[in-house]
Amino acid sequence: MARSNKDYYEILGVSKSASGDEIKRAYRRLARQHHPDVNKAAGAEEKFKELNEAYQVLGDDRKRSQYDQFGTAGGFGGGGFEGFDFGSGSPFGADFGGFSDLGDVFDMFFGGRGGRQQRGFGPERGNDLSLELTITLEEAASGIEHAVEISHLIKCPKCTGSGAKPGTTPKKCTQCNGSGQIRKSQRTILGSFTQVGTCPACRGTGQVISTPCEECRGQGRIRERSKIKVQIPAGIDNGYKLKITGKGDAGIKGGPTGDLYAFIRVKRHPIFRRDGSDLYYKTNISFIQATLGDEIEVPTIDSYVALKIPKGTQPQTTFRLKEKGMPNVYNRSKGDLYVLIDVAVPTNLNKKQEEMLKEFAVSRGEARKPWQGK
Repeated sequence: MARSNKDYYEILGVSKSASGDEIKRAYRRLARQHHPDVNKAAGAEEKFKELNEAYQVLGDDRKRSQYDQFGTAGGFGGGGFEGFDFGSGSPFGADFGGFSDLGDVFDMFFGGRGGRQQRGFGPERGNDLSLELTITLEEAASGIEHAVEISHLIKCPKCTGSGAKPGTTPKKCTQCNGSGQIRKSQRTILGSFTQVGTCPACRGTGQVISTPCEECRGQGRIRERSKIKVQIPAGIDNGYKLKITGKGDAGIKGGPTGDLYAFIRVKRHPIFRRDGSDLYYKTNISFIQATLGDEIEVPTIDSYVALKIPKGTQPQTTFRLKEKGMPNVYNRSKGDLYVLIDVAVPTNLNKKQEEMLKEFAVSRGEARKPWQGK
């Protein structure tokens, strides 16, 4: 495998000495920013995929260590042996630069093809599933229970996941002797090696089902549609990911069930603008209200409150209503509501009203008498 030409640390905006928590926080922040459902800019989807690729490597200690050492998370770092210290003595060294034997070399670079078992063939965890939930700002403020319907694999109720017809049991594969692997020896310029492949008779399970279950056809799992209740906490925002444990696909051969992940999308609100836990609202008042003062009613996310407008309030004045914003999803605090006041200038005055304003302007010394304006 060729060396990666991507700098995963640069993609996530972290240093090479960053801790696992720092990498996780950077990924979550950028993933929310570039999620295709949130960011409609060109290239956002590719950026989101690139972020996921970087986190898949740097978020895994083993893959990160291999990436740091070889520039790749899954193989040789340049197609050859250059840069590796194989020691001295033989053409490739006696101790292979710290590896106990040549099998360890192949374990490192070929995922176990040097004669060691690549993976077990016992129980396997089921796949994780994901979905997107779209909610309103009001629902995000109060928190709700959202019912969804998903399609997932469940353990076959008839054979209880064995894949065999009730009353029968799977038998050990005679071709691989239950290991799930077929080994083949081969001579190369580096010596004699054993290649390991999946047994074609049992497909790597180590067992052969002679009489498969009629319900699941020997798979041990069937697909079913289920209704799931997702608890959405108050204060949640765009891009948050909720984990519903054990609601993914059922495991294989008794393995644990995967999880369901719900990605949250909050609809844009018609009158409120959100910034974290704070909300912003804009309203107009009349020239008279701004001049003489008044008390107006303004909406909050869940009710209405009275806002006192002082005499002489100027256009573009902002009032802060403490703890009238959104709940904080991480604690019990609440953000604030900021009300931006603009003054509406009247455009349809009658003649009497115009005269009164002219007299008012003269009394304040803002115009000469008789009135010279037009």
